[in-house]
Amino acid sequence: MSTQDLRLSNVFKSLEDASALEDLQHVIEETRDRFKVSHAVYHWVSSSGSQYGCGTYDPAWVQRYIQQEYLRLDPVISGCYQRFHPVDWRHLDWSQKQVRGFQREAQQHGVGHQGYSIPIHGPHGQFALFSISDHREDADWDVFTQEHRRELILLAHAFNEKALEFEPGKAEESQAHLSPREVDTMTLLAMGYNRAQVADTLSISEHTLRAYIESARLKLGAQNTLQAVARAMSRGMIVV
Repeated sequence: MSTQDLRLSNVFKSLEDASALEDLQHVIEETRDRFKVSHAVYHWVSSSGSQYGCGTYDPAWVQRYIQQEYLRLDPVISGCYQRFHPVDWRHLDWSQKQVRGFQREAQQHGVGHQGYSIPIHGPHGQFALFSISDHREDADWDVFTQEHRRELILLAHAFNEKALEFEPGKAEESQAHLSPREVDTMTLLAMGYNRAQVADTLSISEHTLRAYIESARLKLGAQNTLQAVARAMSRGMIVV
């Protein structure tokens, strides 16, 4: 295993070991360091309307963002809410005067002019965003996001799955609960990977992979793998 793979594995291990929401702050800092970006952020709105966030932004910017209610203005929030795929911030609408002012202010606080967000639509209306930002040039950023897209998607889902465990007033779920490995498997299959590629990506045998797929299929009440992937997506268990 390479040093980079080991460090990413350590991030997933830290997530698995987290026992409270407060522990996720340490993990998001690990994530920033692992990917060598300026910032990493995870923000969720639960099914009951409560909010939680962990991230590495300047606390002064976080306070300013809250006080000015920039949530209503931020193109990253509005642009990602109706999307299911990762979003490069350059592809969002920054044309309005107020939005350009918001963008300048964010950059003055060190947020970075590049950003990449993964929207997550969870059960019963839960919505979350996992984002990274940096100061790379366009060409370097394009290479970076293409190289790490899969890892970032899997990590975003791992953050969300862990955060949902700590949701205040969480009701018992009547739907099936997929294990982290089953989520990874369904996500990669939904992204178009074949079984051999999925097994190689997850560093498992194809026999083990078949066991994960069969387990997920039974939990979801699906007749085949395609239907299992579709049901996992429709229930907000995975996003691609």
